Amino acid sequence: MWRFFPQKNKYVQEEAEFTFDSNRAIPKHIAIIMDGNGRWAQNRRLPRVAGHKEGMETVKTITKHASRLGVKVLTLYAFSTENWKRPEEEVSFLMQLPVDFFDKFVPELIKENVKVNVMGYTEFLPAHTQDAVTRAIEQTKDNTGMVLNFALNYGSRAEIVTAVKDIYAELKKKDASEEEITETLISDHLMTGFLPIELRDPELLIRTSGEERISNFLLWQIAYSELFFTDALWPDFNGELLEMAIAAFQNRDRRFGGLKK
Repeated sequence: MWRFFPQKNKYVQEEAEFTFDSNRAIPKHIAIIMDGNGRWAQNRRLPRVAGHKEGMETVKTITKHASRLGVKVLTLYAFSTENWKRPEEEVSFLMQLPVDFFDKFVPELIKENVKVNVMGYTEFLPAHTQDAVTRAIEQTKDNTGMVLNFALNYGSRAEIVTAVKDIYAELKKKDASEEEITETLISDHLMTGFLPIELRDPELLIRTSGEERISNFLLWQIAYSELFFTDALWPDFNGELLEMAIAAFQNRDRRFGGLKK
């Protein structure tokens, strides 16, 4: 865990319990709640939008590092369905960020063989944001490496409600019974359903900024995810901290409700 000392304006790393080992299992799917941009800016007496801008630089760093470590899917919580409640100026800035981010970063993503996906209720995003998202997906569609999956205007409860409605409509149309409803069927109708079934559920969920809650993120998919919380604010998160989170994952005893012999 990293602790922030305001009087020193820096983070101090507490003694790490585990050591990262590249030869041990790397989570195939990592999800991150990128929290703390605003506080990072406020600690430096900067406007909140400066924290969001710096946070995008961290996205670039972590995307490259995760890809090179062998992660198959990196899902980043970029904007929630509740974030519309923020001040209009901040929301406008956040809606412009994907435009600036993709325009500058897509060539590097192509070089890194990273494929972009965006899940969420993107139809409600401004037209310029939708256009940037569509271009990034199209430009990287032939890449075969890690999937960089942004959750943009995403909320897990809304996702589940939408899935239930879609399943109900399908069953009603073909006059099928409720016996056809299975976990796999539900998983197929969630926004991670585009992924192979073995990659849909994150093995590791990371949240930055010291907050220890899920905030309506992937509620179905993280049923058996390992959780890692760090005090580091998102703009300060780096490859070393990512490896620390993976090291913690590597040392968890994952039993999925059963017992290991």
